[in-house]
Amino acid sequence: MTRTRSSSPPASSAASEPLARLEARITRCRLCPRLVAHREQVAREKVARFRDWKYWARPVPGFGDPAARLLIVGLAPAAHGGNRTGRIFTGDESGNWLYAALHRAGFANQPTSVRRDDGLELRDAFVTAAARCAPPANRPTPVEVATCRRWLIAERALLADVRVVVALGKLAHDAVLALERARGAAVPRPLPRFGHGAEHQLAHDVVLLDSYHPSQQNTFTGKLTRPMLDAVFTRARRLLGR
Repeated sequence: MTRTRSSSPPASSAASEPLARLEARITRCRLCPRLVAHREQVAREKVARFRDWKYWARPVPGFGDPAARLLIVGLAPAAHGGNRTGRIFTGDESGNWLYAALHRAGFANQPTSVRRDDGLELRDAFVTAAARCAPPANRPTPVEVATCRRWLIAERALLADVRVVVALGKLAHDAVLALERARGAAVPRPLPRFGHGAEHQLAHDVVLLDSYHPSQQNTFTGKLTRPMLDAVFTRARRLLGR
């Protein structure tokens, strides 16, 4: 069956009106020419297994509970994952790992994330990314990440209840620290170093937890295992008193 692309932004579970307005702004962004060209090229060329899909091919906003106390920050949408489905960490193996872990930890109502209308809802959690367009070789440039930071800042401003942030990978870790500085929040000196399972107090009420990114490069090689990922979200749950 052919999948069509909706003209409206992908709905977050129980989306608030301010977040919905922000999603609409994010999905219209064309500030990074290289990323615009790449996301649209991927959508035209596709891959054989998704030839019947009409790709989203736009920036991908965050997804989740507007009252979330847990914020998860990834790198960027996958070319044939979020860039295809229009929802972050949806339709690829990284998303399979992430949402299964969130389900096991009680932050998601189901362990799978296949498409925008698959019934997935997040509870007390919101998932977003440092960059919103699928980058070539899964690697946005520092300038592209800095340009995209405006959207992370805007989302964070609407997520007033966040108390724990999980960074998936070093780039996300660095993006979170830059976000906190941009918000005027205190950031420890020297800057906290990334390390899987590391825990950093960013402010009196915000804790940063680090995890390896659930990319195939990490999961296929055993650098990241399910118990390792579960341990991060178990710690997040405990910090939140759940």
